[in-house]
Amino acid sequence: MAWILIVFLILLGGLIAPFGDLLGTKIGKSRFSILKLRPKKTATIVTIITGGFISSISIGLLLLVSEEFRQRLFVDIPFLQKTLDESKKALVPLQEERKRLEDKINYKEKELNKLKSDVKEFRRGNVVFKRGQTLFIAKITSNPNIKLNLGKIYNSADRYVQKIVIPSKKEIKNILLWRPSDISEIEGITAKGGDWILLIKSATNVLKGDDFVFVYPELLQNKIIVRRGEVITSEIIDKKDLDYKNINTKIKTLLRKTRDEIKLKGSIVNEINTRGDVFKKIRDSLEINKDLKYRFEVVSLKDSKTADPIIVDLNVTRL
Repeated sequence: MAWILIVFLILLGGLIAPFGDLLGTKIGKSRFSILKLRPKKTATIVTIITGGFISSISIGLLLLVSEEFRQRLFVDIPFLQKTLDESKKALVPLQEERKRLEDKINYKEKELNKLKSDVKEFRRGNVVFKRGQTLFIAKITSNPNIKLNLGKIYNSADRYVQKIVIPSKKEIKNILLWRPSDISEIEGITAKGGDWILLIKSATNVLKGDDFVFVYPELLQNKIIVRRGEVITSEIIDKKDLDYKNINTKIKTLLRKTRDEIKLKGSIVNEINTRGDVFKKIRDSLEINKDLKYRFEVVSLKDSKTADPIIVDLNVTRL
């Protein structure tokens, strides 16, 4: 059926086209005019109308004899347009996800490049300071001579780092390299008042023998982290955990939780100091008392600020 229709349309177009051309020629020769147009332009318009007539007959015949064509023209095209619009909407979250994945890949590539750089530095020399490591810690109290005090701190940090990085050099030189904006920021903040802790950190891995060390500051408020007599952490221990091995493990876990707790509060110390042999004290106490449950409490023995050591005692209470 489709082939017959195609052949018919070709023949129909072939028959009507010469007729349109002939009609245009005759109109041109007869000097016929439409809407006061010149005969030549009138003939052109008649030819165009004839071509449009051919197309109209072709589409009309297709609509008349072909159900598939009617379906595709009046049903499929709107359906396809709707499907296309829905596909575009569905594509938006996929594009966003693709961008997130690309950003994640770029971030991982940067991390990988940084790791490669660190490995190269480790291989080519003796690393004395790692990137991000704290090189020097100083307490700062705001006063009228704050700039002079900060200058002394910078010089002390310089001498300390030089002794580690280039110990063979006897002459005193400035080995630390700061961004001027960092120094201005420190001076501006500390001049406003208060107590502060200045951490000077390495911006790169530092090898022994390097001539310069790039650093950046971290300024922390020197505040009270724990007060004397404050219970920092506690835990209840059952009788089944009262053998020596389990007690030692429980105490170490409790002290580790205590360290994590004070860090959350802002302390920069890495260890908890205990008074005396707490392990022996606890074991002796449990040997004397055979109760079912005990409360272990880690208690601060003094007021401690941001950079102060944390000294604790372990109290045991029978429940």
